[in-house]
Amino acid sequence: TLFRSYAVDAFDYDVETAKMSNRRHLYKLEKDEGIPDGMCIDAEGKLWVACYSGGRVIRIDPETGKRIQTVKFPVDKTTSCCFGGKDYSEMYVTSASDGMDEEMTARQPQSGGIFKITGLGVKGIPPYSFAG
Repeated sequence: TLFRSYAVDAFDYDVETAKMSNRRHLYKLEKDEGIPDGMCIDAEGKLWVACYSGGRVIRIDPETGKRIQTVKFPVDKTTSCCFGGKDYSEMYVTSASDGMDEEMTARQPQSGGIFKITGLGVKGIPPYSFAG
């Protein structure tokens, strides 16, 4: 059975035990927003979520659970997002093309590509290096 979640959930995480607890809904996606997929955090602590089958990324305030920004794309299958560039002011968004027939591929020829977004007015944070 395939389980699809149309919500973004938050958990408490114990670094010492690697246990998660206190599951709660952070944001429930609207029907046209699709399914939450890859995510990242910006320097203001806001959550960016790529919406598979929704053709967008949304920015959520984790304190209020409200969507505060939407960036739409010319493809439906947005899969992940991250910040990059010299000062982390660019967002990169990946997309998928698998399962698309010829007609859909003709309508969305950029599917499977990577998009660079500038001018968001917010920056990402540098990644943490793996220590072990």
